[in-house]
Amino acid sequence: MHFTDMDDPRWPLWASVKRPSRYVGGEYGLLPPKEGDVVRVCLAFPDVYEVGMSYLGFQIFYQLLKENPLSDVERAYCPWVDMEAAMRGQGMPLGSLDTGRPLKEFDAVAFTLQYELSYTNVLTMLDLGGVPLRSSHRGDGDPLVLAGGPGALVAEPLAEHVDAFLIGDGEVLWPPVVEALHATRGMDRERRLSALSRLEGVYVPSLWEGQTIRRQILRHLDRGFIPRRMIVPSCGIVHDRVAVQVFRGCTRGCRYCQAGMIDRPVRERSAESVARQVRELLDFTGWEEVGFLSLATCDWTQLDRVIQELRPLLSERGIKLSLPSLRMDAFSVQLASSLETMRKGGLTFAPEAGTQRLRDVINKGVTDQDVDTAVRSAFEHGWDRLKLYFMMGLPTETREDLEGIGEICRRVLKIGRSMGKRPELAVSLSGFVPKAHTPFQWEAQASMEELRERGRLVKSLLSRERAVKLSYHEPAQTFLEGVFSRGDRRLGPVLEEAWHLGARFDGWTETFNLDNWLEAFHRCGVDPGAYTAARRVDEPLPWSHIDPGVSIQFLRMERERALGGARTRDCREGGCNLCGFHLRSCPMIESARGGEGHGG
Repeated sequence: MHFTDMDDPRWPLWASVKRPSRYVGGEYGLLPPKEGDVVRVCLAFPDVYEVGMSYLGFQIFYQLLKENPLSDVERAYCPWVDMEAAMRGQGMPLGSLDTGRPLKEFDAVAFTLQYELSYTNVLTMLDLGGVPLRSSHRGDGDPLVLAGGPGALVAEPLAEHVDAFLIGDGEVLWPPVVEALHATRGMDRERRLSALSRLEGVYVPSLWEGQTIRRQILRHLDRGFIPRRMIVPSCGIVHDRVAVQVFRGCTRGCRYCQAGMIDRPVRERSAESVARQVRELLDFTGWEEVGFLSLATCDWTQLDRVIQELRPLLSERGIKLSLPSLRMDAFSVQLASSLETMRKGGLTFAPEAGTQRLRDVINKGVTDQDVDTAVRSAFEHGWDRLKLYFMMGLPTETREDLEGIGEICRRVLKIGRSMGKRPELAVSLSGFVPKAHTPFQWEAQASMEELRERGRLVKSLLSRERAVKLSYHEPAQTFLEGVFSRGDRRLGPVLEEAWHLGARFDGWTETFNLDNWLEAFHRCGVDPGAYTAARRVDEPLPWSHIDPGVSIQFLRMERERALGGARTRDCREGGCNLCGFHLRSCPMIESARGGEGHGG
């Protein structure tokens, strides 16, 4: 018997690498390529397929660009190191997963920057795709390289490699970007970039003249683009389920959390909109699990209503519902207990710090009583395995705060044992990275050795507890993340040099090599310690020209409150905190004034 698929010239290549299913494409839900005069966009995710296919943004933008009559879209993911070597050995360019079209033949290659340690993969994909690494080396025949996502709000480390950064929500940005690219087809590169630079929310480093770039915001989610279909992956992926975003933004105000600052204001979807989309996506994809996505899903005011509305459908089809983020309170535990998919595993909570004092500093609204109440409720509802997330290296942290982590863990075990359980506790300890556009953007980051010492201390405090399994993030990776999370344009040559030295997949422990980076910093004459050091509150910052919506005055005020140990209440409960959106358009204020409400 002869299979025509075996005639594909790429078959020997696929058969020679790990997980060839990453590269074959042909997934259910793909739409055919368009013919004619359209802007051809390649959505490029700088990590492997199973990570990139879990990113909801590309599922949304794929459908959005397919439905736009002026554009067509395909996708590409970064090949793993074995595939990269095989492709270079055979002289095979990186093309899209959909048709194999080389990256160099698209009008635009658009990256999402979700994680600082994926930046070398951006260079790998450009180079394999036949696109010159630097913007200044590209000609009229090369595609424009675009980038969005949270990394675009600290654009300077990639300013020499990316032609234009899209700042804000893609549903707002893509239509005018496509229109501008379509209107300038056939024109020279500078005129095309000039057209993009005139759009709100688009930052073109080569043409920047000192203006502020304001983040573009989809203010009413129910009025925005909502996909009615998804691409179903060809292999298992990290989050293998229907993904539905229920709201954007967060008002809890955790001072360490960049997402909570740059994704404001809170904008909720209506119960009707979410329920309708869940039904449509389940019908189309055949998935057997649904995930409600947001920064704090239990804060969604429509959650209970939607669960009750969907319960008959989910029960009839055996569909599981998962909530990726739980509050540390009895309500969240009770809610999780009613969901069959969450009863099969452990529960995860994030106290973040070991003492009430330090939790007040970071504005984490969790008390010792909340911790005890949540874990007691978890044990009462049948769980015996819990996972706790903590950070080390937080501003003002002392030995007492680290000892508090051990005390919380022992208290959790004691509560469980008092209830006749045999509790198991997984503890994840990660180094704190001060992020741009947060109240801690001026603070020093703990050194690698300091993080190792603190990790060893916590480990020693828990060494006698066999029911506790402790893991902590590699301090070297935390260090590099800290450098790029508050980086400037001097890091561009360092990034390129490290890539030439072999840096790949720096977020993966099995491929990360700090020596490559230290050598690159040395060759480029750049001191990485300058990026993790403390900064003056009045000094210019490399990301100051990008306005996420939260004002610098609010961030300074929150820093002062943090250093004084003062909490700031959630504006849903305690009134407006003057974060900056009170001067623009905030759904919270509109709702309080009897406006259009959250969903709009």
